[in-house]
Amino acid sequence: MTHRWPIRVYYEDVDLAGIVYYANYLRFIERARSEMVRAAGIDQAALREAGRVFAVSRVEADYLAPARYDDDLVVETALTRVTGARFEMAQTVFRGETALFRAQVTIVFMDLDGRPKRLPPEVAAMG
Repeated sequence: MTHRWPIRVYYEDVDLAGIVYYANYLRFIERARSEMVRAAGIDQAALREAGRVFAVSRVEADYLAPARYDDDLVVETALTRVTGARFEMAQTVFRGETALFRAQVTIVFMDLDGRPKRLPPEVAAMG
């Protein structure tokens, strides 16, 4: 499953040089992951009420080219691996056809005390 989410770069996203501050890419890909999960019909608020949450356990990122103020970007998110209590995603931020940022992200599913839990069936089905 591959999901695409549009992002526009706002003034608040850039540094003094007018390029996207590096940490903001993590915000962009977080939003895209949340929207992918929502599009799959998974209610994270209901999971939280049931004492279960998703958490990022690992991010490996490569900055390839700068994005600038007012750029229209797209975050492409693809599941690459699903196991019992975790899933991995490849995320790429594009401006047009140009890849600007790539990340491999590992998400774990756990209870509120941080103990791993099996993924809900609807999450496992995404893979």
